[in-house]
Amino acid sequence: MSGTVGVIVFPGTNCEHDAVEALERLGADARLVFHTETSLQGLDALVLPGGFAHGDYLRPGAIARFSPIMEAVSAFASDGGPVVGICNGFQVLCEAHLLPGALQKNRGLTFLCESAVLRVTSTRSVLTSGAELGQELVVPINHFSGSYTCDLETLRQLRDEDRIVLRYVENPNGSLDDIAGISNEAGNVVGLMPHPERASSPLLGSEDGLVLLSSLLSAAAVA
Repeated sequence: MSGTVGVIVFPGTNCEHDAVEALERLGADARLVFHTETSLQGLDALVLPGGFAHGDYLRPGAIARFSPIMEAVSAFASDGGPVVGICNGFQVLCEAHLLPGALQKNRGLTFLCESAVLRVTSTRSVLTSGAELGQELVVPINHFSGSYTCDLETLRQLRDEDRIVLRYVENPNGSLDDIAGISNEAGNVVGLMPHPERASSPLLGSEDGLVLLSSLLSAAAVA
C-alpha cells in the first residue's frame, strides 16, 4: 500500500514513532514533520499523533493550535486531504476548530490505560471506509482528558450527518453518546481518542488498528 504520510510532531508529542512504524508496516512512506514547518508539500495524508503537545499547558491542544504548521494543516484539510488526529491529536483538531466539541477530563478524574472495544458506526470517513458497519475493534486507550463533549445542537448534527465514526461498546471515560471518534462534514478529517497504531501487531495484543490505518492509506492513495 503506497502513500506519503506526514506525522506532525509538537514539543511533547510521544507517539510519533509508534505511528510511523505502524504506517510503514502497511507500506506507507511515513515522515516526521516538526511543528515549526509551514509546508506540507508532497504529503498525501496527515496524522497528528498522541502525547502532550506543549505539555498540555492551559488545556490539551490549546497551545498547539497556534503552531506554525497548523495553518498548513487547515489548508490541507480544506482541500480535502485526509487528516487523522489520535488522542492528543484529536484534542488539537478540536482546539483548531477542524472538528467540533472538546475533550474534557475523564469521568472520575482517572487516567485510563487499557484496551477498549470500539464499534464502527459510520464508514463514510477516511478512517473507517475500509471497515464494516457494526464491526467491533479492540484498540487501546491512554488518556486523562478523553471524554468527548459538545452542545446538544452539535450532537444532533453529528448524528444526522453520520459523523460519529466510532463508539465505545462499554464507555470507559464518560464520553457523550459513547463517542470514541468523529469526522468533519466531508469525512476527510477524523479525530479519535483510542490508539490504532498500538493495535497494529500480534505482539501488541491486537491488529485491529490496521483496519483503520489501512483505510487512511487508501484515502491517501486517491487524495
